[in-house]
Amino acid sequence: MSATPEFPWKSTIALTAEGRRRRVAVIGAGAAGTMAAIFAAQSGAETVLIERTKDGGRKILISGGGRCNILPAQLDESRFVTDSSPNTLRKIVRSWPLREQIAFFETELGIVLTEETASNKLFPASHKARDVRDGLLALAATCGVRFIPETLVTGIAPHGEQWNLTLDGASTIDADAVIIATGGLSVPNTGSDGTGLRIAGALGHTIHQLYAALTPLIAEPAPFASLSGVSLPVTITAQSMTHTATATGGFLFTHHGYSGPSALNVSHVVVRAPLNSASPAQLFVQWTSLNASDWERALQPHGNRTVLGALRSEMPDRLAHALLDVAQVDPTRSLADLRRQERLTLIETLVRGRLPWTSDDGYKKAEVTGGGVSLADINPKTMESQKHPNLFLCGEILDAFGPIGGYNFLWAWATGRAAGIGAAQSRM
Repeated sequence: MSATPEFPWKSTIALTAEGRRRRVAVIGAGAAGTMAAIFAAQSGAETVLIERTKDGGRKILISGGGRCNILPAQLDESRFVTDSSPNTLRKIVRSWPLREQIAFFETELGIVLTEETASNKLFPASHKARDVRDGLLALAATCGVRFIPETLVTGIAPHGEQWNLTLDGASTIDADAVIIATGGLSVPNTGSDGTGLRIAGALGHTIHQLYAALTPLIAEPAPFASLSGVSLPVTITAQSMTHTATATGGFLFTHHGYSGPSALNVSHVVVRAPLNSASPAQLFVQWTSLNASDWERALQPHGNRTVLGALRSEMPDRLAHALLDVAQVDPTRSLADLRRQERLTLIETLVRGRLPWTSDDGYKKAEVTGGGVSLADINPKTMESQKHPNLFLCGEILDAFGPIGGYNFLWAWATGRAAGIGAAQSRM
């Protein structure tokens, strides 16, 4: 592809002091790794992309229910979670603005994006995740990236001014720069097993506490098992001794607990609580858009209207029955006969109802890994390690994640691009 003013990094050829093309090895052909390989190659580096599975990009394929929520339609940087410096995180996110990422996919990959306005998400117009994964790998190949599938990197070590990669089967690869893009621990059946985190830790990087994030919550025995399949928008808050998170959005009752974007977006507080304290986190739900004052008015006497009738107008019937049961209010009671204390108890249940839980689905169903390599250990402009020159890290391995809605792909694309360009730069 020809150079354009929008993509100035393509115009230089990465050469070593000996005058040969710079060799870059990217470990992991997921979202971040494939993007890193593309930009390393476009920047002139001789690039190899090493992947343990036979095809790569498996999380891309399963994302968004197979449609791939490629990016958010609008970005709120404050929704990212990290134990590192929020300022460093913002610098990284801003290194490749959302509008430029959109332009890359539509112009470079030829993938038209469409907005799901109700959820503020961008999807490929085809609604096929495979188009995204295949498009990225095809662009990488066009740029000259050599793809090495079904190969596990078991270790990396500095070797003079280069890096030596040990592969399963005892073979090795030498590279001028290495990019670790192996993901975290989430959805292990896609090939994520924490190898990169172990390698980064062994090389002296600080690994902030790891935990499953954006994972469904479990309540056993399930107090709301009869509501399985019921969904509605709610506002949910998770509070622990050390963390608090609030999210508004879709909520789903399951056979064993709770899911949906709002529940997933606060799950990290629930997951982390037992890791940091003996006290479990608490969950509180505002079941509708009505606040306490709104419900005070809604529950005032109105002809022969019953309490159940008042709740039914704002939520699914089955949920109305369940919440009245929790509040111990007779659903057939007329609003005129509702005693003051009953009304106050019911309103508390409706606007700040406790949601019981016992555990979570862990990494098996987590959308992403929380924690990871401290952002203090990388250069936010190039993603180069502060511990070792010519070593770069990107994607889920880093200590940052965002909410449901394309944020984690945005992070993968931005950090992968920065790592690819940085790794290809000559150290002359």
